[in-house]
Amino acid sequence: MTACIVGWSHLPFGKHDAETVESLVARAAREALAHADVAATDIDEIFLGHFNAGFSPQDFTASLVLQADDGLRFKPATRVENACATGSAAVHTALRSIESGRARLTLVVGVEQMTKTPPAEIGRNLLRASYLPEDGDIQGGFAGIFGVIASKYFQRHGDQSDALAAIAAKNHRNGVDNPYAQMRKDLGFEFCRRESDRNPFVAGPLKRTDCSLVSDGAAALVLADVDTALTMKRAVAFRGTAHAQDFLPMSKRDILEFEGCAEAWRRALARARLTLDDLSFVETHDCFTIAELIEYEAMGLTAKGQGARAVLDGVTHKDGKLPVNPSGGLKAKGHPIGATGVSMHALTAMQLCGEAGGMQIASAKLGGVFNMGGAAVANYVSILERLK
Repeated sequence: MTACIVGWSHLPFGKHDAETVESLVARAAREALAHADVAATDIDEIFLGHFNAGFSPQDFTASLVLQADDGLRFKPATRVENACATGSAAVHTALRSIESGRARLTLVVGVEQMTKTPPAEIGRNLLRASYLPEDGDIQGGFAGIFGVIASKYFQRHGDQSDALAAIAAKNHRNGVDNPYAQMRKDLGFEFCRRESDRNPFVAGPLKRTDCSLVSDGAAALVLADVDTALTMKRAVAFRGTAHAQDFLPMSKRDILEFEGCAEAWRRALARARLTLDDLSFVETHDCFTIAELIEYEAMGLTAKGQGARAVLDGVTHKDGKLPVNPSGGLKAKGHPIGATGVSMHALTAMQLCGEAGGMQIASAKLGGVFNMGGAAVANYVSILERLK
C-alpha cells in the first residue's frame, strides 16, 4: 500500500462537438486538482492516458495537461498508451512514480475524442489494437474481433444469447443512475434479447446492445503517497495492483480463457491478501457483453463455461452478492478509450467514499477494477480500499 487517490474528476461521456482533446484534458485536470484541494505547483509528475490511433490529428498531447494551470509548467509530463487499457496504464505508471520515491503527488488524466471521426475510420482505428497480420481483414473493426470470440464461445459452451442480453440490460439499468453516462436509459431484457431494426446484429451473435458506445470524454485523478494522503480529506488506497501482458496474436493462446485477465486478478488479490469474496463490487471492462461474461470466469466468480450463471442468477446485479459495473460499465457509460481506465478508478473511489449518489453500493468497503487493452492482451487490476 504505497499510494492513494485523494481527488478526482469525471466529465460526462458522450458526443461533445464543442469540445476538443485539449479542452477536455484541461477541464478534467483543473477539476481534479480542485477536488483534491491540491495546488498545481505541488504536483510532482503528470501522466496522460491517450490512445488516439488516428482519432485526433494532435498526437503529441502530454503537454496539453499544462493548459489546465500555469503552475504545471516544467513538471515532467508523459503520455501513456496501452490500447483500451490506456487509462489504467497511466494510473499504474503514476503509482510506480510514487512507489519509487520520485513523486509525492501525481496527476493522471485520461482522454479520448472519438465521435468526430467517420464511422469507417473508427473501425479501422480500433482494429489497430488487434494483431493486424491475422486480424486486419476482419469485418466490423473490433466488434468483428469480439464477434469471432462470441461465436467460438457459443460453439464450445452453447448459445449464451440470454446471458449477453441480461448483461446488457443490467448495465443499462445501472447506467440510469450514473450522471456521467452517455446512455441513461433502461432498455430492458426483451429489447436487448431480440434482433430488431433498432437492435440489429453487428458481428457474429453480437447485436448493437452487446457493444460499448463510441464516446468523447475525460477523467482525472490526483494520487498521493500514503503519508501525504492521510493529511488530506480523502484517501482511497491501492491495496493491490497487477498488470499482466499477454501475446497479441489470438492464435498463440486460448482466446476463450482470458488468461491474462485471470493472472492479473490472481496477482492483485494475492498482493492485497484478499479473495474475490472480500470485494464489495467490481468495475470490469465490458467493451462487449461477451467480454464481461468471460471475465466472470477469469476473475474466479464462476467455473469456466459457467459465466452465464453469474448474471442469470442475479449474482452480479446491483443487489447481488458481487455487483459488477454498478456504474453501467462501458456499455452504458461509453468508452472514450484513453479515459476509460481513469474513469473506472474514479468511480470506484466515489463508491468507497460514499459519494456515488444513485450508483452507491451500500456499505462498500473494497472495490475491484479490471481494465483491458485489446482482446485480453493488456490486463490491469486494482483493488481499492478507503483509508479515510
